[in-house]
Amino acid sequence: MAMFISRSPEETAALGETWGRELQPGWVLALTGTLGAGKTQLVRGLARGLGSPARVHSPTFVLVHLYEGGRLPLHHLDLYRLTGPEEVIGAGLEDYLYPRQAVAVIEWAERWLGEGSDAVHPGIRKLRRVRMEIGAGDLREILYEDSGA
Repeated sequence: MAMFISRSPEETAALGETWGRELQPGWVLALTGTLGAGKTQLVRGLARGLGSPARVHSPTFVLVHLYEGGRLPLHHLDLYRLTGPEEVIGAGLEDYLYPRQAVAVIEWAERWLGEGSDAVHPGIRKLRRVRMEIGAGDLREILYEDSGA
């Protein structure tokens, strides 16, 4: 598992921007971490890296935001209010979770994938698991690992 230490929200967004420039269709980024860990800040950078002009917001109350206008569409999901895979499927989110010609980033991904599982979920071509941990002040430890074809 690789690690990146961010010392500010700007550094977290810059990491996301770097990743966004590299992402290809079908990628899923599964984000975990407590409230305030910087998940949405990372997504802001991803959108910038994909060339999206959209203003990124946390989709907590609407579950999903779609950002277009960049190199690839970005499906931004927040599963905080859901309790498990059954509710994720029941909410009709499956099409967003398996992007073919887009990228999906999922906040609170453990609500869908479960905790501790390293297996790639069926239907996902490429998965980046990202765990964000809060340190002192603005310090964030961002651990990530890729799997899939």
